[in-house]
Amino acid sequence: MPYSELLNPGVRRRDFWAWASLDFANSGYTTVVLTAVFNAYFVSVVMADNPMATLAWTLVLSVSYLMVMISAPWLGAYADARGAKRRLLFWATWACVLATAGLALVGPGDWVLAACLLIVSNLAYASHQDLTAGYLQELSPESHLGRLSGYGWAWGYWGGLIALAVSLVWIQVLAPAMAPWLAGAWGFTLSESGGLSAQALVGGAMILVALVFAVVGFPALMVLAQHEREHPLRPHAQAPQENNWKGAWHRLWAGWSRLSPDLPLRRMLVCVVVYQAGVATVITLAAVYAQQVMGFTMAKTILLVLVVNITASIGAFLFGKFQDRVGHRNSLVISLLSWILMVAVAAVGQTEAMFWLAANLAGLAMGASQSGARAAISALGPADRQAEVFGYWGVAVHLASILGPLAYGLTTAVTQNNHRVAIAVTGLFFVVGLLLLLRVRFDAPASRAPSTEGEMTA
Repeated sequence: MPYSELLNPGVRRRDFWAWASLDFANSGYTTVVLTAVFNAYFVSVVMADNPMATLAWTLVLSVSYLMVMISAPWLGAYADARGAKRRLLFWATWACVLATAGLALVGPGDWVLAACLLIVSNLAYASHQDLTAGYLQELSPESHLGRLSGYGWAWGYWGGLIALAVSLVWIQVLAPAMAPWLAGAWGFTLSESGGLSAQALVGGAMILVALVFAVVGFPALMVLAQHEREHPLRPHAQAPQENNWKGAWHRLWAGWSRLSPDLPLRRMLVCVVVYQAGVATVITLAAVYAQQVMGFTMAKTILLVLVVNITASIGAFLFGKFQDRVGHRNSLVISLLSWILMVAVAAVGQTEAMFWLAANLAGLAMGASQSGARAAISALGPADRQAEVFGYWGVAVHLASILGPLAYGLTTAVTQNNHRVAIAVTGLFFVVGLLLLLRVRFDAPASRAPSTEGEMTA
């Protein structure tokens, strides 16, 4: 299908790719920092395999997500009132880039420094992701929201894939070759085997992730800025009294109060809280599970996440077209059933082959469920309140990111580090989420027209 049919009038191909490249830029952070490298480093080195290390990791992330929950709706309402999505994205990019690079300074026992930098970087990353989602209805007609969201999410996974591949090249090839020179010229500490220390290996990966974010993210924002000057994606017709911080708060609370319990958007947000808790758990604890249960090395864990990113990209790419064809609810039901199957395989599988199967099932389901939910939320929300709606989405997703990993961490704490029981508990989030999804009506989605003063349709 030609791009002219996928995009709204006035939106060009380069504008779509600039928007998709925001997903590409920020995916390196979640893939390398939260999923594959720094989480396992935090548990095994920073916390020195303390029995409470997994719980400590989940608590740090929970604090950061609590801050996102507080800030996301306000940032979304303000971005709509002032047309400030791109400006806020610029500052979120800088904050995440600098804090991620700062993680290179974290060594054994530096859990306070690690916690502070993780909170800042994750807050900036999450804000960046939510504000990026707010562009979706400005780019695409409602009939193709699933496909466009899937294309963007698939491209984002390749960003994570490239950042992870660059990190693997650094850890496996460049660092061993450069170790003697780095030790002599820069005073790097070598391990007992003569290679660079774990801090140097992980620190180099953190700097590379920050560079990828900056090199891709800032040019993408420049393209969107040029388009907004030439062809505003959608005029912002707010009243003058709303064009300030107080007006943004007013719009936030007034909008939320109009989301009565029987509206599809609110039901969908509750559903997202529950099943996304399971998704967040898999994302933030996959590497920990691989190393603690399956005995994977750092290199093998990175390879695992590389392959999973490819399957996730395929899932997001193919799922978007399928979602537009069969509808939001039916397609999301299939993705949640895939998650339930994945958890069952991971919990009972004893061999490395079974774990690889579970991981790739997670990749396919991850791409489908995350991209699909973004399109569903966009379809249910009013056209002129998209950043605000994705502020609520931010609350839902990041509340889930507190509940899921924290439940996993608490389970390991009370079961003497039994990760198999913890992953089985994670499966309950997908089961309950599936039941809640069946109650969401998509047969009367929100109008593409702007919402009126007294109502927010869904």
